[in-house]
Amino acid sequence: MFEINYKLRNFIRKITINGPRRKKNYKNFFLIIIIVIVVVFLYQMFSIFDNIVVPNMLSVAEYEMKTKTVDVINEVILEECSESFKYDEVINIDKDKNDNIVMLKADTIKLNKIAVSVSLKAQDKIKELGAIGVSVPLGYVTQNSFVSNYGPNIKIKMKPIGSVETKYISEFESAGINQTRHKIYVETVSNIQVILLSSHKEIEVKHIIPISETIIVGKIPDTSIDLNLNKDIN
Repeated sequence: MFEINYKLRNFIRKITINGPRRKKNYKNFFLIIIIVIVVVFLYQMFSIFDNIVVPNMLSVAEYEMKTKTVDVINEVILEECSESFKYDEVINIDKDKNDNIVMLKADTIKLNKIAVSVSLKAQDKIKELGAIGVSVPLGYVTQNSFVSNYGPNIKIKMKPIGSVETKYISEFESAGINQTRHKIYVETVSNIQVILLSSHKEIEVKHIIPISETIIVGKIPDTSIDLNLNKDIN
């Protein structure tokens, strides 16, 4: 009888001691499971962000910065050419005694001066714009009109790579009997690096804008054109 009571007390004591340990082990097990689930979830979210969200954001950033860069270049070209570019001052039309056109010649020194000024000013403006950057809502990345204005703002920055290349393009076309339309364009090529969070992308921004259109009365022989405009000026 005494032996039975002794065994019963030992059994109860073991249950009392091991019970809390088992509960503690269960708690640790569930805690580990929760941590693993959270880690896997976060990994999946970061993976989706890197593989889907970031590329979409870079595409939006590229479009926004291209648009801003073109706006800046337009502003510089129009400002510079409206002040310095006068067709009669940069294009010389030589005629013979019978008023026939014998030569069209460009004042390349003056044109180069204008082009260099455009390049330098555009470069400075792009640097200023890049340092300030632009902000777009995260919802804008979805390209969905319902959510495009929602979400936290994402800052996009950029910096120029190299200098802005500038050149002139000259075109002649018939404008009627004994008349020729002469068009002059400015073409710029700039390389920029778009910076978004920890990602970046290098893009080329090529832009052409007309700066002059003039009607020349008289036939222009092909051999009389000596404009030498279609070359790059850095």
